[in-house]
Amino acid sequence: MPDIAATDQQDSQPRLDYVTCISPFGTHRMAYWEWGDPRNDRVLLCVHGLTRMGRDFDVIARRLSAHYRVVCPDIVGRGQSDWAINASSYAIPQYVSDIVTLLARLRPASLDWIGTSMGGLIGLGFAGSLAFSEANRPVRIVPSELPSDAGLRLGKIVLNDVGPRLGGNGLERIAEYVGRPESFKDFAEAVEYVRRTSAGFGRHTQAQWEALTRNAFLSHDGGWVKHYDLRIAEPIMQQTPLALQGSEAILWAAYESIRTPVLLVRGQESDLLSSATAQEMLVRNPNAALYEVPGVGHAPSLMQDEQVQRIADFLLE
Repeated sequence: MPDIAATDQQDSQPRLDYVTCISPFGTHRMAYWEWGDPRNDRVLLCVHGLTRMGRDFDVIARRLSAHYRVVCPDIVGRGQSDWAINASSYAIPQYVSDIVTLLARLRPASLDWIGTSMGGLIGLGFAGSLAFSEANRPVRIVPSELPSDAGLRLGKIVLNDVGPRLGGNGLERIAEYVGRPESFKDFAEAVEYVRRTSAGFGRHTQAQWEALTRNAFLSHDGGWVKHYDLRIAEPIMQQTPLALQGSEAILWAAYESIRTPVLLVRGQESDLLSSATAQEMLVRNPNAALYEVPGVGHAPSLMQDEQVQRIADFLLE
């Protein structure tokens, strides 16, 4: 496998576009950042974590844009996307619906997926929806005129520090800060906040911490504030143990339905994806392989050369 760092790069900056999605409460626009040749029907979808943005994938997207049309959405309520009309829309089923709308525009011939944390859960929800549809779609009396291979197909999938079972300590830690308003008088203070709350990302250069901060904070009224709707915390706070148990069962079924290669990326110190759960995932899906990142918790940022190269090797081999 060639050194991806040395591969010709299609773009130095992404293109920004929007797609209109629908919920039970109305419509909203979802922004997405796109790298590479827009005519390339080999698509790599990169979906971010709970409080993050599509620009988190700049490093890996830039390096893979010679091979893919790389698309990195800002999930509703984050970044350049609209905020949801009703906070109950901040849930995996709505996110999956929005992704399906996006894919209807992109029309990929092949689709690979990188999902960090929440983005991995969206990937599992999407995979489960495809499997359920395939298993339960009734046979048409009159044969369809669509070609037999028409429709969405999921290729290789990277699950970055997430699985069907989420660690309670990690959920509690995230719940503590996700809905809390923060405002900083200058960019340096915002960088320090991100460095502190995102220590699980592992060691980064000052420039990398600044990039991560620009992706998640917005200059507003002379200060720096979180660049997402604080109401995304509301559905999390309303989860009951019974609801979490039901969600886990659905996610396991979705995960087990995947028939294509899966790369599990886990920070060795992660408090969201335990070592035991990662090992169980290997057992419950024989298509899965595990890559553990030393010195990192939740979640590997996919900005480091070793992480990018390992994922590129998996996707391109």
